[in-house]
Amino acid sequence: MDTIRLGAVTIDRIVETEGLGFYPGFLFPQADLEALHDEAHWLAPQFFDPGSGRLRQSLHGFLIRTPRHTVLLDTCVGNDKPRPSSRAWHMQDLPWLETLQKAGARPEAIDVVLCTHLHVDHVGWNTRLQNSRWVPTFPNARYLFHRTEYAYWEATREMDPSIGYGRTENSFEDSILPVEEAGLVELVDDGYRIDEFLTVTLMAGHSPGHIVLNVHGEDGTVRGIFTGDILHHPIQCAYPNWNSRYCLDAEAARRSRNGLVDQCVDADRLIFPTHFAAPTAGRITSAGTRARFSPE
Repeated sequence: MDTIRLGAVTIDRIVETEGLGFYPGFLFPQADLEALHDEAHWLAPQFFDPGSGRLRQSLHGFLIRTPRHTVLLDTCVGNDKPRPSSRAWHMQDLPWLETLQKAGARPEAIDVVLCTHLHVDHVGWNTRLQNSRWVPTFPNARYLFHRTEYAYWEATREMDPSIGYGRTENSFEDSILPVEEAGLVELVDDGYRIDEFLTVTLMAGHSPGHIVLNVHGEDGTVRGIFTGDILHHPIQCAYPNWNSRYCLDAEAARRSRNGLVDQCVDADRLIFPTHFAAPTAGRITSAGTRARFSPE
């Protein structure tokens, strides 16, 4: 995804990892795999690899610049984080900060970090290891978390094991508490406005306080939506009732996803999901009885 401009707002994708990901039946336990293959004509090769039978996925954050703010949305897995239940994420050593700097922003330039939710793969670069201590990566930023989301993870600290593998494994302790202790956390509610171009909407279900970020044009209309994990993969545009195995409240997750698809289908509105492989940004368009993702 090249830099995208929506009015006065510019958007860059900051990739941590990208490539072949989960098998569809693992990520979407209730999925009809025949239905997925019926959609392969538009999913392959960018989003589905028929040869291996695996989904193509990405793990990235977004650098969002408005005339007033430099915002980082979601911060991936991070380096040096002990995550033994996920071999690919355990003790990573990746040049994500260098990628951010190549996009034109040093850590000190970020003034807002917004996490759509507090799963392990959305909070990791909140902190980095320095002299054997976890310290805020973005020392001049306000770290924004939804109030309900923060309260849930503060109380539980671990993902419900019934959901599947991918435990948080102390991500609250190493990626959230250090920024709280540094006085950088601000808890926000539904409708929170970062500035006139960026507002927050609660879309719970995948997690209790999952939020999306809206990009507004100068006339106030929504021009784009950063969808977080409301959508894990483009197939969910066609089948919005398919939850991922990581959705905590199944019915609420379906309501949020169907609502998102309904408001975006055939609308002048780009979506920016967190796990769609390149080209990542695109629109939801109608295609007969089902919608599909149309990348731009």
